[in-house]
Amino acid sequence: MAFGSTPDWFHISDDESVIWESRPHPITMGSKLPVGVGIALAGMLVAGWSGTDGVGLLTLLGVLVAVVGAAIALGRYLVWTNTRYVITSSELYKKRGVVSRDVTQFRLERVQNTSLSQSGIGRLLGYGDLTVYTAGSGDPELTFERVPQPERASSRLSDQLENVAPDRSTV
Repeated sequence: MAFGSTPDWFHISDDESVIWESRPHPITMGSKLPVGVGIALAGMLVAGWSGTDGVGLLTLLGVLVAVVGAAIALGRYLVWTNTRYVITSSELYKKRGVVSRDVTQFRLERVQNTSLSQSGIGRLLGYGDLTVYTAGSGDPELTFERVPQPERASSRLSDQLENVAPDRSTV
C-alpha cells in the first residue's frame, strides 16, 4: 500500500519511509465469511423460489435470512480489511477496528527481540505470527497475527533494526 494520502491513524515524519505494510492473511476471516455467504445465497434462493407466486411469509423469511448471512460475511470482511500492520524506517504500527480504533505503535529503538512462528498449516498456506518484544519486558508487546509471507516481514524488520542500531549486539 502506498501512502500517498496518509490515513488519519498513521503518522509518518518527513524523514520516515514505509518499509513493509500488510493486513492479515485472508485465512484470518475464518469460516464466518463462507458461512455468511452460504446463508445469504440460501436465503436468496428461498426468496426467489417462493416469490414466483407473489410475496408471502416464506419470501420475507428468505430475504431476512439473506440479509443476516450478508451481514455475517460483511462483518468478518470489515474486521479483516480494517486490520493493518506497518513497519516504517523508525516505527512499528498495528491498527485494528471497524467502529472503534486501536492503534499500537512502537519505536524500533525499543525492540529487544523478535520471533517468527508458523504452524504446519501456516507454512502450507503461507502465513505466520511475527512477535516483537521490547526492552524490559519478557512478555510480547506486539504481535502481527497471521501475516502473509512472514519471512519477508521478519527479514524487513530485522534489516530495519540493524539500520536503527547497528551495534545492538554490544548493548
